[in-house]
Amino acid sequence: MDSLITAAALALAGGDPLGALDRVALREDAPALALRGIAMAQLGDLDRAKALLRRAARAFGPKEAVARARCVVAEAEIALVSRDLGWPVKALDAARATLEKHGDRLNAAHAGHLKVRRLLLIGRLDEAEDVLARLDPAPLPPASRAAHELAVAGIAMRRLKTRAARTALEWARHAARRAGIPGLMAEVDSAFLALDAPAARLIARGQQRPLRLEEVEALQASPALVVDALRYLVRQQQTMVSLATRPVLFALARTLAEAWPADVSRTTLIAQAFGGRHADESHRARLRVEIGRLRAELRTLADIGATSQGFALAPRQAREVVVLARPIEERHAAVLALLADGESWASSALALALGTGQRSVQRALEQLGEAGKVQSFGHGRARRWMTPPVAGFTTTLLLPAPLPNG
Repeated sequence: MDSLITAAALALAGGDPLGALDRVALREDAPALALRGIAMAQLGDLDRAKALLRRAARAFGPKEAVARARCVVAEAEIALVSRDLGWPVKALDAARATLEKHGDRLNAAHAGHLKVRRLLLIGRLDEAEDVLARLDPAPLPPASRAAHELAVAGIAMRRLKTRAARTALEWARHAARRAGIPGLMAEVDSAFLALDAPAARLIARGQQRPLRLEEVEALQASPALVVDALRYLVRQQQTMVSLATRPVLFALARTLAEAWPADVSRTTLIAQAFGGRHADESHRARLRVEIGRLRAELRTLADIGATSQGFALAPRQAREVVVLARPIEERHAAVLALLADGESWASSALALALGTGQRSVQRALEQLGEAGKVQSFGHGRARRWMTPPVAGFTTTLLLPAPLPNG
């Protein structure tokens, strides 16, 4: 490796893509193409970066398996940043195996961190934890250690383990400062802001207020009966009843919980659960059936008693009933929650992350676009959607996957 290639690589490692391009911008050999691709990626020209990396992978000879594997890892990182979640994961796994076989532990670890970040985006926390557990952060240089701790914090936040998340972010901040890479330090600072921003709303006794992630964690450990509108379940500490596949029952449970300790009229319950504006005898009959089903589902946590006007929730042990809701609620809140990270998403990537059909996501995007809440650019398969992030809200931290439609 010549001195210009070495200097360009060191510039990229230090977060200086322009310095790297000054050294290799006019060169067409395989190492220079690879470094130019990485530099363009750092500058945000992802399409050009992808093309350069593919040219570099083809230019490396058959005996340069490690170099080709590094190109694959770099292309996988571009795919992650551009939210191309359908990028072939098997290629990344193969590249990672090649790097480990040839002793390139640093880039192999980087490939593992990319896989963890992708798994986090599509809600596969168990798989992400399994991959991360096999990565030893001790020998990693500061930049890679920061990436590792950011992944640890991301899993901890989604697991509602805020103390572990904060500890990991402190390690990440220390490592990022040692690395001296401004973009990495900004990413760590952004994660700290997300940890301290409102992640949900608490609705109780007709009042509501925002909750930070630590408060959500404390609420779930409290003795209160919680109707969780983020995960569509009813819980009291470790006892949980999932209603994710029973939207009518969950709508009834939430309406009763928001009114507690008061009762809710039959007309209101019919409107909230069935969308009926005018309650007739058939609606009332159906309401009795659904209330019976809800009573059976919640039998270990609460009873539902009939009143002269309607029905009321009666917890068996809890002294408080609360509703945990999203910071912002609307019909396509799940799509907006993912787009709120400020990145551009393809509809196929959104469908994969939400665990739903691509056509359903496309309809949601079209409706949000007509309302001026999202914007698109490009055409066909290159079409991407994005929206400015909602200031002050951690809209994706508690986003489960998959979500029920609607």
